[in-house]
Amino acid sequence: MNVKAYAKVNLTLEVLGKRDDGYHEIVSVMQTVDLADEISFEANSSLMLAGDTVGVAAEGNLVLVAATALREALKEQRGAKITLRKNIPIAAGLGGASTDAAATLLGLARFWGVNLSIRDARPLAAGLGSDVTFFLYGGTALAEGRGENISPLHPVRETWLVLAKPPIDVPGKTARLYGSLTKDSYSQGQASRELVMALRSGKPLTRERLFNVFESVAYTVFPGLGGFRDRLLKAGAPAVHLAGSGPTLFAIMDDASSAMNLQQRLAAERIRAFVVKTVASTYNRI
Repeated sequence: MNVKAYAKVNLTLEVLGKRDDGYHEIVSVMQTVDLADEISFEANSSLMLAGDTVGVAAEGNLVLVAATALREALKEQRGAKITLRKNIPIAAGLGGASTDAAATLLGLARFWGVNLSIRDARPLAAGLGSDVTFFLYGGTALAEGRGENISPLHPVRETWLVLAKPPIDVPGKTARLYGSLTKDSYSQGQASRELVMALRSGKPLTRERLFNVFESVAYTVFPGLGGFRDRLLKAGAPAVHLAGSGPTLFAIMDDASSAMNLQQRLAAERIRAFVVKTVASTYNRI
């Protein structure tokens, strides 16, 4: 059995403040796109992870952690051989590990013949990471709390994007980004509320409605990111936005043709870029 685990971009990402438990209170409009990892399940006596796990210790891979948590919660005796094929860049701000975990929860349950609802999966997802709950739903959704409180939204109209990840690796990047914010960086969630209202009224997604608080500090945290952004703009990107915690950057394009044209111009500059489109809720695709 095969399932897809879709990447995401944050259309908005705002930090409201820091909580007493050390987490930050956030509000974000999140959106899945059709760049996806592939996960397959086969019968096996124990839980086993195979495939693209280079650079990630098997015991620490979130796929295996999710599978183990599900098996324990269901008191399941069967195992599974889980094969992961990575297409989403690693540590890119696109939610690769989190979407793999969510797809594992839903896909493995179905492989075992268990009817696992989102409601039942949510506690497991919340224990795996802040973004994992969103990926149980996919599509367009509002994330609140530390990211685990999800409210599905009216889907955006099909929108084409170009994603590009620079060759930048900053260990502990998310903690460094949060640590670089000041109280002046905090907001009341206005950008997210305005986007939600626009989507509810059927308006198209526009570049002007996007916001990511980390853009105010990312170009300091990620050395060379500013130069990479300039190369995207020079190649014809109409505007460039930070994807989640980065360092991936993305551009909203007018249509598929303009997206592919930008991808070709970036390829000529030896920049690998992905042409993607938004996808609706992915729950029933498992």
